[in-house]
Amino acid sequence: MSVAVGLVGAGVMGSEHARILREDTPGATLAGVCDADPRRAAMAACGSPVYSDPLEMIRSNNIDAVLIASPDATHAELVMACLEAGKPVLCEKPLAATAKQALAIVELEMSKARRLVQVGYMRRFDLAYQLLKESFDSGEIGKPRIVHNVHRNPVAPEWMTGSMSITNAFVHEIDITRWLLNTELTTVRVTSMQNGDPLVIEVCTSDDVVITNEINMNCRYGYHVHAEIVGEDGVASLPSMPSRVVHKTGQQILPYPTYWVPRFVEAYKAQTKAWIKTIQTGESNEGASAWDGYITTAVAEQIIEGDKDSKIHLCLPPCPSFYS
Repeated sequence: MSVAVGLVGAGVMGSEHARILREDTPGATLAGVCDADPRRAAMAACGSPVYSDPLEMIRSNNIDAVLIASPDATHAELVMACLEAGKPVLCEKPLAATAKQALAIVELEMSKARRLVQVGYMRRFDLAYQLLKESFDSGEIGKPRIVHNVHRNPVAPEWMTGSMSITNAFVHEIDITRWLLNTELTTVRVTSMQNGDPLVIEVCTSDDVVITNEINMNCRYGYHVHAEIVGEDGVASLPSMPSRVVHKTGQQILPYPTYWVPRFVEAYKAQTKAWIKTIQTGESNEGASAWDGYITTAVAEQIIEGDKDSKIHLCLPPCPSFYS
């Protein structure tokens, strides 16, 4: 069974999703592309049908599943439309612009009595992060005490304004920490520079692990993500990104990518393959659920609305049995 996938959004991430669906996802067909720019949609489609209305594409009998890579503010409405149509959806993060919208998605999905939503937290499918989780799950480094996360971007994109360093960037650290440690976050303290970048965010978990997070959207030198878990019996760290090392004129040079796709391209491929397999077989995968998407949005929202000069005590509901 080949799954006919409709893609909403053909920007940087959407065009990469289109390529992965065309070239690297056996069992899937790129069956339609919709973007506000028809020319960009046609380029990503490479001969597949182009739609001008995303809701028309979602409801089309020619589309089995939907991948959403449009701007953040559009996600909630499009995911809800997929649920109403009974179609599986892989939505780029964040799931919704507000926690209220994300919770409405959770409630609608539960009413369907079927898991249809996966959120695109692709780090769960990155081999280095999976090995890091294996070190924690196996107990080889003992009980975790501290986690260090670094999230650096060379220059903030023009569209990244206001609180998006939290709602669009730090949400990755929220999700990957919960997944790595199988825990929930309880308190947050934010320290920011005068212009809001970089941010240092200290988080505590329900089992007393401290997580330090550097969110730096203008580090200048390249895209760099790093994490390590400090345990009672050892430390597990992400390795450097696989790359050539150049020795020249008394220097050893390790190049960094200029944006996130080259760093996580294999994770994006693995995520899409796992999603398609879930649709074909009904088997679950490591992907983030609608509930995970709600939690990340709720935490980000409470950080933004909280008192930046004091510790923020997060208020999060228990996970419904539907998602456990």
